[in-house]
Amino acid sequence: MIEIDGSFGEGGGQIVRTAVALSAVTGKSVRIKKIRQGRPKPGLAAQHARAITALAGICYARTSGVEPGSSEIVFSPGEIRSGRHRVEIGTAGSVTLLMQCHLPALLRADAPSSLQVQGGTDVQWAPTVDYFKSVFLPALSSFGALVNLEVLQRGYYPRGQGEVLLEVEPANLKAAHLEGQACDTWRSTESTVQGVSHCSNLPEHVAARQADSAAEALQQAGYAARITKQALRLPSLGSGITLWSGCKGASCLGERGLPAEKVGRRAAEELILELKSAATVDVHLADQLIPYLALAGGSYTMREISLHAKTNIWTAGHFLDAKIETEEEKGIFRIESVLGQ
Repeated sequence: MIEIDGSFGEGGGQIVRTAVALSAVTGKSVRIKKIRQGRPKPGLAAQHARAITALAGICYARTSGVEPGSSEIVFSPGEIRSGRHRVEIGTAGSVTLLMQCHLPALLRADAPSSLQVQGGTDVQWAPTVDYFKSVFLPALSSFGALVNLEVLQRGYYPRGQGEVLLEVEPANLKAAHLEGQACDTWRSTESTVQGVSHCSNLPEHVAARQADSAAEALQQAGYAARITKQALRLPSLGSGITLWSGCKGASCLGERGLPAEKVGRRAAEELILELKSAATVDVHLADQLIPYLALAGGSYTMREISLHAKTNIWTAGHFLDAKIETEEEKGIFRIESVLGQ
């Protein structure tokens, strides 16, 4: 039984999601203690418990302690089950964080699978659904993964009710080296940024103002932009914008009292910071790809190593023999994984 200290490093829900995901893939049972110990509300949140329970159903896992507020769980996986799966997270729990938790197992299934998830597609503290589809999944394809995501409906805080459909082909993952021009594969033209600006139950000009302010900031920095605008009528009121180019992306969500122009500008400024760097992936993608780096090998560079990335490296080391090393040169960090012999 692998023992994981859930308070290590970032100490949030990610360490739990990564641990159970790798447990399902490797077949190794895990006990996680001190879950989210330093958070204002320690223990599993409802969306964490839902993700683990759903993953347990996919891989016939035996579990204990998986309930909201629990500070310790045990996850003992069995055989991964392919087929059609559906998960309703409830309220606005992030659909992208749940998909990150389930995807490694679905890639190891013996037949194609689908995962339909209801929850929040554009919520705080999680990758937006557009980032997941246009940055994370294309990068993951370099590891040999064939995954398609269809966004059926957006969902914002607090009601959620967004809906996505993830379709996954089984894959023998391969090492991916996202360096040099590798990530330019998904750029339509050099120095062109793509994006989506959206709003629900708000005037159409909100999405337009977000897009226009982002495009203006990008143009001033030397980047052309093509940003789609969506004005929607959904169960929740909300807005946001996601921008991307190659293996780099950025987003910002609307907030009460935050002008639409600032929403667009914040996303643009974050992406400009990434694009001006010589690194090949953004800081968020860098930590999201760690489990696949540990499973298949590979390398990439980023402008800084986040605490999330360090935590994921530490967690992966409990399950896999891959040796993940980092080095810094001229302000750029390179991370490389060499599989154990």
